[in-house]
Amino acid sequence: MTKNTRRIELACYATNICMAIIGNLPPILFLTFRSLYGISYSMLGLLVLINFSSQLAIDLIFSFFSHRFNIPRAVKAAPAFTLLGLAVYAVWPILLPQTIYPGLVIGTVISSIGSGFAEVLITPVIAALHPNDDRAISALHSVYAWGAVGVILIASLFLLCFGGENWTYLALLFLLVPLYGTVQFARAELPPMQTPERVSGALHLLRNPALILCVAAIFLGGSAECSMAQWASGYLEQALGIPKAVGDIFGVALFGMMLGLGRTLYTRFGRCISRVLLLGAIGAAACYLTVALCGIPLVGLAACALTGFCVSMLWPGSLIVASDRIPSGGVFVYAIMAAGGDLGAAVGPQLIGIITDAAIASPTAAALAARLALSPEQFGMKLAMLVGMLFPLAAIPVFAVIHRTAKRHAAEA
Repeated sequence: MTKNTRRIELACYATNICMAIIGNLPPILFLTFRSLYGISYSMLGLLVLINFSSQLAIDLIFSFFSHRFNIPRAVKAAPAFTLLGLAVYAVWPILLPQTIYPGLVIGTVISSIGSGFAEVLITPVIAALHPNDDRAISALHSVYAWGAVGVILIASLFLLCFGGENWTYLALLFLLVPLYGTVQFARAELPPMQTPERVSGALHLLRNPALILCVAAIFLGGSAECSMAQWASGYLEQALGIPKAVGDIFGVALFGMMLGLGRTLYTRFGRCISRVLLLGAIGAAACYLTVALCGIPLVGLAACALTGFCVSMLWPGSLIVASDRIPSGGVFVYAIMAAGGDLGAAVGPQLIGIITDAAIASPTAAALAARLALSPEQFGMKLAMLVGMLFPLAAIPVFAVIHRTAKRHAAEA
């Protein structure tokens, strides 16, 4: 491995950790923002929507107009946007304490643009460095999972030791990661990456049945992963009565650890990605069913954690299949796949929230909950998890088709 290749890899890993910071740090700080600045829950929720919308916009722009961009410069800009966005997030409340929320919005938009760039471009960089090596892509995504665990633990310990009023120093501490990625990219020479020459080329690729199947796969995989990732803590607290601090650690961090473990194991020992995807979807559906029906706290907690292991390869594995089936797609394939994954990551958790609220408000559901000796919140959460099972369940036939056609594709290659 050359020095330039290693530098690019380290920069890509740092940029993926930047995505983990942007995805996990703000939610940890939401209650701090509410207590310190009186920001409402709806306004805090709007920050999540702004984050998602910004990333999805970048996904779609690169899906159809990647030929208009200087791709190497866009890659190098990803950690720089995160650096700027985090800096605004941290410094704005100090400089302009009377307008806290606009600063949070501006910081979110800027850093989310960096995450969008990273989501679209970092995987094809690794794929260009290591062609026909799906373990390299798995390793990249395992870094995100372990980075998320690190962010959760560091932020939780910092707030516990130094208090929420010092959160700006925590944000400044995390600036070291995008700063490192920016410096490493500035010194690197990136490999060439393919992009469609015009919009019509992208539209032609979009009609490819294999790509449509892969987008459906990552949509369902993203829903299955993010639904449990975002609701595990709430489920453990509301449905099983586990204390919040314990639920946060074992519901969120342990899920992330199992997510990272699954990707790390595939990086070292994995083969036949189509079989891994099919087994992962089956296992995830079983875990969701266990979570929805089980009333034993320890079993429910174990099922939440095991879900992380089962869904670990559904997102990166779908990318691996897409890059293998459409090798000429280049950046477009990764961009449209990122859009599908982001859409699933938004739809799944939102649907679980809607089902939970609807069940709590329904007199019929309340009567059924009473007959089952459950509170409306417990019944609503369990029902929502049962609905959440539909995503990995629907993914099973999709991955079955991918697995069935894998040998035929290998023979034609």
